[in-house]
Amino acid sequence: MLVPDPKVLRTLLTRYAETRFAHAQNPTPESRQALDDVTYTLCVMTSTKTIEAALASADALLARTCCARAVETPDSTVTLPAQNAQSAQKVSQADLAA
Repeated sequence: MLVPDPKVLRTLLTRYAETRFAHAQNPTPESRQALDDVTYTLCVMTSTKTIEAALASADALLARTCCARAVETPDSTVTLPAQNAQSAQKVSQADLAA
Protein backbone atom coordinates (compact mmCIF):
# COMPACT_ATOMS: atom_id res chain seq x y z
CA MET A 1 0.00 0.00 0.00
CA LEU A 2 1.23 3.49 -0.79
CA VAL A 3 1.61 5.64 2.30
CA PRO A 4 0.40 9.24 1.92
CA ASP A 5 2.76 12.07 2.75
CA PRO A 6 2.07 13.16 6.37
CA LYS A 7 1.92 16.86 5.42
CA VAL A 8 -0.65 16.17 2.70
CA LEU A 9 -2.66 13.99 5.08
CA ARG A 10 -2.65 16.68 7.80
CA THR A 11 -3.75 19.29 5.25
CA LEU A 12 -6.57 17.05 4.09
CA LEU A 13 -7.68 16.37 7.67
CA THR A 14 -7.75 20.12 8.32
CA ARG A 15 -9.79 20.65 5.16
CA TYR A 16 -12.22 17.91 6.25
CA ALA A 17 -12.69 19.50 9.69
CA GLU A 18 -13.21 22.98 8.23
CA THR A 19 -15.60 21.73 5.57
CA ARG A 20 -17.58 19.66 8.06
CA PHE A 21 -17.87 22.66 10.38
CA ALA A 22 -18.90 24.98 7.54
CA HIS A 23 -21.56 22.53 6.38
CA ALA A 24 -22.91 22.14 9.92
CA GLN A 25 -23.15 25.94 10.28
CA ASN A 26 -24.75 26.59 6.90
CA PRO A 27 -25.86 23.46 5.03
CA THR A 28 -26.10 24.12 1.30
CA PRO A 29 -25.80 21.87 -1.73
CA GLU A 30 -22.34 23.36 -2.33
CA SER A 31 -21.14 22.70 1.22
CA ARG A 32 -22.52 19.15 1.00
CA GLN A 33 -20.61 18.60 -2.26
CA ALA A 34 -17.41 19.99 -0.74
CA LEU A 35 -17.81 17.67 2.26
CA ASP A 36 -18.46 14.69 -0.02
CA ASP A 37 -15.38 15.55 -2.09
CA VAL A 38 -13.00 15.79 0.86
CA THR A 39 -14.52 12.64 2.40
CA TYR A 40 -13.97 10.73 -0.83
CA THR A 41 -10.37 11.97 -1.07
CA LEU A 42 -9.62 10.93 2.52
CA CYS A 43 -11.08 7.48 1.86
CA VAL A 44 -8.99 7.05 -1.30
CA MET A 45 -5.78 8.23 0.39
CA THR A 46 -6.26 5.83 3.31
CA SER A 47 -7.68 2.92 1.26
CA THR A 48 -10.88 2.83 3.29
CA LYS A 49 -14.60 2.90 2.50
CA THR A 50 -16.05 5.05 5.30
CA ILE A 51 -15.05 8.37 6.79
CA GLU A 52 -14.82 6.81 10.25
CA ALA A 53 -12.33 4.24 8.95
CA ALA A 54 -10.46 6.93 7.00
CA LEU A 55 -10.06 9.12 10.09
CA ALA A 56 -8.87 6.17 12.19
CA SER A 57 -6.44 5.11 9.47
CA ALA A 58 -5.12 8.67 9.07
CA ASP A 59 -4.55 8.91 12.83
CA ALA A 60 -2.67 5.59 12.82
CA LEU A 61 -0.56 6.60 9.81
CA LEU A 62 0.36 9.92 11.39
CA ALA A 63 1.18 8.26 14.71
CA ARG A 64 3.49 5.81 12.94
CA THR A 65 5.30 8.51 10.98
CA CYS A 66 5.72 10.66 14.09
CA CYS A 67 7.13 7.73 16.07
CA ALA A 68 9.37 6.71 13.18
CA ARG A 69 10.88 10.22 13.13
CA ALA A 70 12.01 9.96 16.76
CA VAL A 71 15.66 9.07 16.54
CA GLU A 72 17.44 7.22 19.31
CA THR A 73 20.91 8.52 19.99
CA PRO A 74 23.88 6.53 21.38
CA ASP A 75 23.74 8.23 24.80
CA SER A 76 20.28 6.72 25.55
CA THR A 77 18.40 9.89 24.72
CA VAL A 78 15.69 10.29 22.14
CA THR A 79 15.41 13.38 20.00
CA LEU A 80 11.76 14.26 19.68
CA PRO A 81 10.61 15.78 16.37
CA ALA A 82 10.06 19.53 16.48
CA GLN A 83 9.24 22.40 14.15
CA ASN A 84 12.89 23.33 13.84
CA ALA A 85 16.26 22.10 15.01
CA GLN A 86 16.61 24.68 17.79
CA SER A 87 13.42 23.52 19.53
CA ALA A 88 14.17 19.77 19.47
CA GLN A 89 13.95 18.21 22.90
CA LYS A 90 16.25 15.53 24.26
CA VAL A 91 14.60 13.09 26.64
CA SER A 92 16.27 10.22 28.45
CA GLN A 93 14.90 6.66 28.31
CA ALA A 94 14.00 6.97 32.02
CA ASP A 95 11.87 10.06 31.29
CA LEU A 96 10.02 8.18 28.56
CA ALA A 97 9.31 5.25 30.89
CA ALA A 98 7.74 7.52 33.53
